[in-house]
Amino acid sequence: MSMQLRLLGPMAVIREGEPLSLPASRKTRALLGYLAAESRPVRRDRLCHLFWEIPDDPKGALRWSLSKLRGLFGDAIVADRETATLDTSRIAVDYLDLRSAIDHDLARSDEELEQLCSAATGLFLEDLDLANCDEFNAWRIAICEDARSWLDRVTAELVSRDLAPDRLLPYVRGWVERSPHDLDANEALIRLLDAAGRDGEAEQQRSLAIRRLGDAGIPATAVLRDAPVPVQSSALKPAPLKQDIRFCSASDGTTLAYAVTGSGPPLVKAANWLNHLEADLASPLWRHWIKALSSIRSLWRYDERGNGLSDWNAPLNFDAFVNDLESVVDAAGLDRFDLLGISQGAAVAIAYSVRHPERVRKMHLWGGYAFGWVHRGDPEEITRREMMIELTLQGWAMDNPAYRQMFTSLYLPEATKEQANWYNEMQRVTTSPENAAELQRVFGRIDVRDLLGKVTTPTLVGHSTRDAVVPFEAGRVLAARIPGARFIAVESPNHLLLETDPGWPKYARVVEEFLE
Repeated sequence: MSMQLRLLGPMAVIREGEPLSLPASRKTRALLGYLAAESRPVRRDRLCHLFWEIPDDPKGALRWSLSKLRGLFGDAIVADRETATLDTSRIAVDYLDLRSAIDHDLARSDEELEQLCSAATGLFLEDLDLANCDEFNAWRIAICEDARSWLDRVTAELVSRDLAPDRLLPYVRGWVERSPHDLDANEALIRLLDAAGRDGEAEQQRSLAIRRLGDAGIPATAVLRDAPVPVQSSALKPAPLKQDIRFCSASDGTTLAYAVTGSGPPLVKAANWLNHLEADLASPLWRHWIKALSSIRSLWRYDERGNGLSDWNAPLNFDAFVNDLESVVDAAGLDRFDLLGISQGAAVAIAYSVRHPERVRKMHLWGGYAFGWVHRGDPEEITRREMMIELTLQGWAMDNPAYRQMFTSLYLPEATKEQANWYNEMQRVTTSPENAAELQRVFGRIDVRDLLGKVTTPTLVGHSTRDAVVPFEAGRVLAARIPGARFIAVESPNHLLLETDPGWPKYARVVEEFLE
């Protein structure tokens, strides 16, 4: 486009590469920014209310400002008796381009994302705070915060790509400048400086970040505290995870498979359905969880009865699930440990921690609930769940994954093709149609509400904000009713956080700090 409007930083209008003179009136420039950002017809009375007071002849002032803007944009300023708008179809607006990139999940080339970062020379309409225009100023502050967070996301996406440190450094410095108390930004800058061999600058930035975050009450992480340990070769990579698979018997004689990865203090993961010890180690759905947790603890996992390497021909009920956890930790010889419960595994972890408070040091619950869909009392949900159970019996074992894709779309709506294909296939590999149907019935009948107030274990509860499987409110109920529990919400529609979720790195860090 031959015409550009820059709103991120000092306002500028550029035509054919040449900057144009802006109207001297600050309110006229603010009006231009507002019309550009809204990108829709706005009622004249709304614009008068935002920018002019009654004694100032607001309608006349609006007409005058629009005439000044027509001198810059010609017929792109569209106004009738009721509304006014800026037609941006022929104008490149940096703010709108940034918003479009976010709306399309940053599916752009490296160069396009770099252009977004480099074009933003400051904050949205940063020099246009207007006296006696409180409503406009509140709007500008909100849009400014949106644009800041979007630019941070673009920069984080660039950092996640395989780009040279020196190429990324200008954008990450801008990230830290915009969001000085963002741990991800500070850690990214330190890592890049270390990778670029800028040891002196890295040490200065490390000290500055620790002091700045400390002033805000944010504890420094290991990345910020510790200088990197030199290695002989940059090609050295961590060894792949190895696990030791073992078997034990539950109290009713059911055979259970369990395994350990990593080293250090024990963290036990209560089982959930669709686990398979061998397959999960390579799974794009689970390997980042296993890797992250095994790097800080010895991680003990087991396949739930009816799943994976455990006995498929076993009675399925909630009491048996809790007893199975007891059997595994006893067989492993664990006296005191941290406990992780995911999805329905959260209820199992809660029940175990109340039975054995002396054995559980800390407990983390992700995507969990205290009572299942049967007890939520929503007739539409009950009907939908019963239909899914019937479809499970009919389509679970079919070669065609079309049925199982329904579960995948529900549980992991933002899965990549690799992740979705894996989940489609793992449903069939992990358990039988009959077990899958019965497990859904058992999960629906779970109810541990009366145990929540009895939990004495320090607890961290986490939940995806747009989880379509277990309502976000269910996680908030856990946090509200478990004494002293902390809560972390992660922006995502996925029931299980994927490695591709933007919130995964920060979430993993919170869990690590909680378990310290």
